[in-house]
Amino acid sequence: MGSECPPATVTVHVTGFKKFHGVSENPTETIVNNLTEYMKKKGLPKGLVIGSCSILETAGQGALVTLYQTLQSAISPKPKDSESSNSNKIIWLHFGVNSGATRFAIEHQAVNEATFRCPDEMGWKPQKVPIVPSDGGIMRTRETSLPAGEITKELEKKGYDVMTSDDAGRFVCNYVYYHSLRFAEQNGIKSLFVHVPLFLTIDEETQMQFIASLLEVLASTS
Repeated sequence: MGSECPPATVTVHVTGFKKFHGVSENPTETIVNNLTEYMKKKGLPKGLVIGSCSILETAGQGALVTLYQTLQSAISPKPKDSESSNSNKIIWLHFGVNSGATRFAIEHQAVNEATFRCPDEMGWKPQKVPIVPSDGGIMRTRETSLPAGEITKELEKKGYDVMTSDDAGRFVCNYVYYHSLRFAEQNGIKSLFVHVPLFLTIDEETQMQFIASLLEVLASTS
């Protein structure tokens, strides 16, 4: 006999970034654009669906409206039946590139500070500015509610060179992650940011395999 409770569904919404200063081809744009087709061939983990795949402008303040429209798109009206709402979980999964990295990084937190080393794609170059002034100063952090360390360990077991990171930088990746974590907390969902290296460092096929494995881990841990 089957259980009366419906099986839990994890809906993952994925974002990558366009090109930016010093990175003419962003691997996350390729990864996210190809992910749905790749997972169709490979097969999605049981209980997980990909809700959307979006490419964000590599910009902070100037791209906020688009970012919040993207985040809001995942939130459907909450059903009155709390049992059914508990059985459906939403995760925002953001990918960004760290051009100097040699391995993958699961980002544990974001900091309320924008200090851009170069102008973003809309020409903004803040220095020591709070991302959300109403949250307080630039030392304020927000952490993912997902078990970043556990996710890293599971991916290591699968043979990937991956680390847990407490520093997502102070550029657009951190900027987007901070807003996403804040939005996630306010809406009872989850958010995770992952940094990937350039394809020159870890080839595209290996990166796609890594992301398929990450989705598998998220399906079982969230």
